[in-house]
Amino acid sequence: MDEPPPRTEATSVSDSSPLAVSVCDSSPLLWRVEDLRSVRAQGLVGALLGALPRTPRQNVRLGRPLLLLPEEERLLTERHVGPPTATPADNQDGGVELQVQQYQEAQQRSYEEQSVLALEDRKSALLRAMTSSPTESGDESLRCRLAALESSFTFPRSAMAVQLSTARAGLSYCADTRDFLRADRPIRAQDEPRRATRYQVFRDLRGRGFYLTSAGKFGGDFLVYPGDPLRFHAHFIAVCVSLDESLSLLDVLAVSRLGSNVKKTVLLCSPGPAGRVAYTSLQWSGMV
Repeated sequence: MDEPPPRTEATSVSDSSPLAVSVCDSSPLLWRVEDLRSVRAQGLVGALLGALPRTPRQNVRLGRPLLLLPEEERLLTERHVGPPTATPADNQDGGVELQVQQYQEAQQRSYEEQSVLALEDRKSALLRAMTSSPTESGDESLRCRLAALESSFTFPRSAMAVQLSTARAGLSYCADTRDFLRADRPIRAQDEPRRATRYQVFRDLRGRGFYLTSAGKFGGDFLVYPGDPLRFHAHFIAVCVSLDESLSLLDVLAVSRLGSNVKKTVLLCSPGPAGRVAYTSLQWSGMV
């Protein structure tokens, strides 16, 4: 068993401005810019979920809200000595009314902007038709339409492009399909001992100064960065296992091979007594 080198990092927590955590379907979300800055200053990364204003949904540049890992939310709760104002957004005083008002105002601004753009587009179409009109009568008719366009043009709201907030429907409507796609292995259930193991590993690595994000796409629990993920690549893939948990040799070979392919070291992280965590590094060296 070997441990990563210890790292030190100063962390300051301000209790004057508590975090406003919104709970959506048991997922902790941060919406305010100051909250995002606060958790980032504490070395917590999370994952941005929202689309930026006037930018189509894509996977390169995302915006608020920030989804916190369960371990990040629990660590924030411990640091703030109690839940950081974790109330559902729908239950906040005036929250729904304010959101509706802001949505309606944004829709009105979008309608006005699109009206101007549609008018300019109609003018451009008439000007192109005038330059290509073969007869004087047709050209005069287009001039009259262009002159009357400013006063007679109307942009119907039914033609306005709007961005709808959507959600994944999931497979709850079809039990047979859901049962067919459910996997028993290698996915492990998130029971209470499993969550406790993950949190102990998360707190220990974060205490050493490492940054952590989810590693689901790499077959692990956490991606471990030596610094801010905006500046560094992940060095480790942390796989959380208890000391008395048995592992299949094929699973160990698979995760080691995957770590080698993505140029990362796999860490088997096992919490022990007195809050200490034992780390075992796995590196692929070939088959014999």
